[in-house]
Amino acid sequence: MNIYTLVIIFFLLAVFIVETIADLLNLKNVTNKIPAEFEDYFDKEKYAKSQEYLKIRTKFSLALAAFFMFLQIIFIVIGGFNYVDKFARSFGLGEITTGLLFAGVLLALVEILKIPFSVYSTFVIEEKFGFNRTTVKTFIEDLIKGWVLGAIIGAAVFSIIIWFFMYFGKFAWIYAFAAVIAFELIITFVYPVVIMPLFNKFTPLEDGDLKTSVENYAKQENFKMKGLFKMDGSKRSTKTNAFFTGFGKFRRIVLFDTLIQKHTVEELTSVLAHEMGHFKLGHIIRQMIFGFATMAFMFFLLSFFINSPWLFEAFKMQNSSVYAGIIFFGFLYAPISLIIGVISSKVSRKHEYEADSYAVTTYKKPEAMIDALKKLSVDNLSNLNPHPFKVFMEYSHPPVLERINAIRKINITEKTNG
Repeated sequence: MNIYTLVIIFFLLAVFIVETIADLLNLKNVTNKIPAEFEDYFDKEKYAKSQEYLKIRTKFSLALAAFFMFLQIIFIVIGGFNYVDKFARSFGLGEITTGLLFAGVLLALVEILKIPFSVYSTFVIEEKFGFNRTTVKTFIEDLIKGWVLGAIIGAAVFSIIIWFFMYFGKFAWIYAFAAVIAFELIITFVYPVVIMPLFNKFTPLEDGDLKTSVENYAKQENFKMKGLFKMDGSKRSTKTNAFFTGFGKFRRIVLFDTLIQKHTVEELTSVLAHEMGHFKLGHIIRQMIFGFATMAFMFFLLSFFINSPWLFEAFKMQNSSVYAGIIFFGFLYAPISLIIGVISSKVSRKHEYEADSYAVTTYKKPEAMIDALKKLSVDNLSNLNPHPFKVFMEYSHPPVLERINAIRKINITEKTNG
């Protein structure tokens, strides 16, 4: 085993160890004491159930990560990537087609190995805690649709990147970056109207108090949107959620049917006011710019390493290629990706506080917002007492108790700048 292989393995292990420490500390932070804020929402039995759910999901996640970590290291050490490359090259195809075959075989192996874990997660863990509504038929259909879409979109993006790095020299990273950004923007508009309906049914929210309340609030805040939709989230799970999709006048508000069933009109309007706050305060644009900037940085670094002989030596490759260099760079980038993720999560948590403040100061019903957060936490068996290091590493939202405390301090007579 050469020094370059050891460096790659070290990077993999470093990321795995940091993430594992965060999970273990989070488990150590488990307590059976119900926070005072939730005493009217959790009884001892249900709170104990939420703690058990956290433990089981965390242990499952650790086992999954350890399994794939072990396989990656073994695959690298035995020269597995070289065997796959030999197979892909044996057909005598062009560089791009060979690259697609190389990547396709690797991804197919990963997806096949993930199936037993997905089955266990859905039909054992989620079933045990009363969340699962997914049938075997839906599960299989989701797998097939996901694979087909992933293959089409992934092949298109991967082909574009290979092509630019093959023919555009030192400026290839700029062209590749621009092309991927353009592709992502197209997908952003296509996704809600073409891709999402392949997995779920979306129906316009029927006339009633909820629709009137949300539309009145949106009009008050001069928030333009395409419409309000209800999604059949109960098709797969009892968990609750809501989200926005699209941009400009194509923005859509989507509510899970499970969310509508469990919340009052004021609570739901508060939740959507929070989401609208992200748009009005410019969070969405800032997140996009941050994402574009980090992607540009990634492509810039890729341009330095994509043809490095030592990178192919680290993976025991007999032949170098643009397509393999792209995939191998992902291993080098893992620690940087981890750091960027931490920064992104920190910024996201700040935005969540700001969106909460926007919702409370514009809709002026802080207790409705607090009740919504509490119900969401209870319905999804969320962890009310995460370890600070876990929050620092991974949480895109502040812990719910911290959000509630922040909301209680907001002066609702003040209008936010937006």
